[in-house]
Amino acid sequence: MDQPTPEQYQPRLTPWAHTWRLAVCAVLSGLVWSMVVRYQWTERPWLFWVDVVLGLAAYVLVFWRRRHPLLVAVVTGAFTVASGIAAGPATLAAVSLATRQRIRPVLLVAVVGIVAAQGYNDWQVAPAVRDPIWLTFAFNVVITAGMLGWGMYIGSRRELLWTLRARAERAETEQEMRVAQARTTERARIAREMHDVLAHRISQISVLAGALGFRTDLTPDEMREGAQRIQERSHEALEDLRAVLGVLRDDRTGEVLDRPQPTYADLTELVGEARGAGLTVDFEDRVVDGEVPVVVGRTVYRIVQEGITNAHKHAPGSRLSVCITGGPGEGLEVLLRNPVGFARSQTPGSGLGLIGLSERADLHGGRLDYRREGPTWVLRGWIPWPA
Repeated sequence: MDQPTPEQYQPRLTPWAHTWRLAVCAVLSGLVWSMVVRYQWTERPWLFWVDVVLGLAAYVLVFWRRRHPLLVAVVTGAFTVASGIAAGPATLAAVSLATRQRIRPVLLVAVVGIVAAQGYNDWQVAPAVRDPIWLTFAFNVVITAGMLGWGMYIGSRRELLWTLRARAERAETEQEMRVAQARTTERARIAREMHDVLAHRISQISVLAGALGFRTDLTPDEMREGAQRIQERSHEALEDLRAVLGVLRDDRTGEVLDRPQPTYADLTELVGEARGAGLTVDFEDRVVDGEVPVVVGRTVYRIVQEGITNAHKHAPGSRLSVCITGGPGEGLEVLLRNPVGFARSQTPGSGLGLIGLSERADLHGGRLDYRREGPTWVLRGWIPWPA
């Protein structure tokens, strides 16, 4: 990630932000000026007015500290040689410059500030109460170093927060891209599977329709029977439009890459394979009498398959319960439950399997829900089954 500029990580100045900053400046100005105002008014009245004019000018200039940070910090710092009122805005400008974390400008402002503070003490403070030069110089160095160090700390903290926020936003964007890619991949997979199915169904319809067109010796009953067969094949094609049938083929060779997609009847074999791999599976099939449609059975199979895969990955050796209920007209409900394990298998995963499965369920008019309920991971799906 590129290094952010100060303009990126500095917070926006709201009216309240301006107000409390100026209030702090006023307090600092009052503390510094209070030590010399009596001496100015009685001994050097012209210094009193110089102090006021330069102080007001510093309060105006400080509003441009972000647009011209170095210039404003140097000028307001130089004003403090003759103005105690300018101490507040000079401090704010110096701290603001230090938040940019640029060493050379910070050192320049530090030198200007120390020299100006030393000159202010020698020029403005009454000789009777003036401290030794070494003491005031050490005090000014410590105060300036603390002030600029605090500004650099604020700047580094702002930069860190900006970096963390930017990383979080980037991670969220990348996750959204992975989710979108998973959905797109699942849609593309279903589309490829549907291609072979529809091609087969439409070929059957074409053959039947062609036979009716060439045969001139058919009786009305035979014609009616042929038309009925075409209607049946058409209905099957419409039904298969939402099914996941066929096989995937290599684009170049045309060879079969995967076996025909599993159906509801293959669930017993799937559960057996899971048990053979060391997973304890309690399987309950409460489906009422009736042949489960291909599209419904295949989607249910995928839900159970994903649940078994997740149990293997995240809770190896645990007990997985699988319960399937429903029937024609009410749909099939699949419920998988397994304890949340502490162990982890060595099998890597992208975490996008459930996202793709949710997309598949949505495309078939169903729904998929997964969540942690206490110590148990629950995967629940529902797929419609027309009556």
